[in-house]
Amino acid sequence: MKKVYPDATSALAGQIKDGMTLLCGGFGLCGIPETLIEAVRESGAKNLTFVSNNAGVDGKALGLLLETRQIKKMISSYVGENKIFAQQYLAGELELEFTPQGTLAERVRAGGAGIPAFFTKTGYGTVIAEGKEVREFNGEHYIMERGIFADIALVHAWKGDTEGNLVYRKTARNFNPPMATAAKLTIAEVEHLVEPGEIDPDHIITPGIFVKRIVHVPNAIKYIEQRTTRPRPAA
Repeated sequence: MKKVYPDATSALAGQIKDGMTLLCGGFGLCGIPETLIEAVRESGAKNLTFVSNNAGVDGKALGLLLETRQIKKMISSYVGENKIFAQQYLAGELELEFTPQGTLAERVRAGGAGIPAFFTKTGYGTVIAEGKEVREFNGEHYIMERGIFADIALVHAWKGDTEGNLVYRKTARNFNPPMATAAKLTIAEVEHLVEPGEIDPDHIITPGIFVKRIVHVPNAIKYIEQRTTRPRPAA
């Protein structure tokens, strides 16, 4: 089965529809599938639910889809630094399901492992627990969280082969690995695309069986959310 597509638009063609739920890898602006996000914008699909650690920033990442009002709901752990998000949420135009960061990671991992739900202490006694089942284990209270399994997962990898085996680099190894396992269709944008056998099997993080489509993005833009510098010491 041919997995490599010439561009992100063709990789998404005929796959994305209104009302779908999508996973989006990345942490802040690190390891985000920027090219695939732009292809979602070009598709015009609306009323989308996005599961992502954050909602990007104004003008970048998922912020692009907020501008076009293609996102109906966000399931996230952090949504700061995005004025458009705040405006739409406060105006009642955008739904938000806040999930603690560790819980979000586990919900996605559980979904990929076929686990429908699990219990965690995180959030008990707070608004996070409202409406959720509570059980007691060994004298401690836990709330039930549901696993997440989406229609499409969009991930970014540093290296991959044409069979879909993926390697992530440093901080980009954040939400990308679990999200790659937790959707009906996983599409990966890859910076360095190689032939099968060129990646040491011990270095593979996501096996190709999880990845259905690949886009080669050799010159991926790597944004910095808040560039902080200091003067160099005098020579």
